[in-house]
Amino acid sequence: MTSFISSTRGIPANAVVPRHVAVIMDGNGRWAKKRFMPRIAGHKQGLEAVRETVKSCIELGVEYLTLFAFSSENWRRPVEEVSMLMQLFMLALEREVAKLHQNGVRLKVIGDLSRFDDKLIRMIEQAEAKTSENTKLTLTIAANYGGRWDILQAVQTLLREKPEKALVFSEEDFAPYLSLHYAPEPDLFIRTGGEQRISNFLLWQLAYTELYFTDTLWPDFDRKALERAFDSFRQRERRFGRTSEQLKADA
Repeated sequence: MTSFISSTRGIPANAVVPRHVAVIMDGNGRWAKKRFMPRIAGHKQGLEAVRETVKSCIELGVEYLTLFAFSSENWRRPVEEVSMLMQLFMLALEREVAKLHQNGVRLKVIGDLSRFDDKLIRMIEQAEAKTSENTKLTLTIAANYGGRWDILQAVQTLLREKPEKALVFSEEDFAPYLSLHYAPEPDLFIRTGGEQRISNFLLWQLAYTELYFTDTLWPDFDRKALERAFDSFRQRERRFGRTSEQLKADA
């Protein structure tokens, strides 16, 4: 498994462009409601924003993009909406994987896939295999994902594989079992739609991530909106526990 510097154990390198961007794509339903359209129309339009964001991240030099598509709590939504979201997910896989592969994008899907039907699981596995050697951008879709689930499954897997660690284990022992073990911790977290919370997303990984909230609804999130988020990121002083004076001295 690939090893990356932990923000609580070391000091990750700073960059003008965030290496890893994580996004909660909120506001699809409200976007549709404002236009007197069914909620699923907002989710369909949200796919256009995904395409635009992937394209922009490649052009701007982002290496990892993680999108929160469906949380473990979203099963609480009306059955009809959940069913439509699953159908939309399958349709997106059918239509987009070839384009992602052509553009050098590696696709990963994280989350508890056990609740998905066999056809969808096979499609995910095939998409991941097809794009596994691509290096331009790693696009991770978090589906039926929850941050607490991620931590629990990591602990359970670690103890199953290394029972001798039952009494004591370190962050270095634990981190490789997290869903995003193949990626550095996010530099920038973006949530659209006006809400200001992380909603059980990447609880471990966001320890020192810069948080950016915007009122823009996800279907309206375009290249300019992404660049505004990056402008905000560039103005942050990322100290990782140090003082401003130490940063200046290191510079």
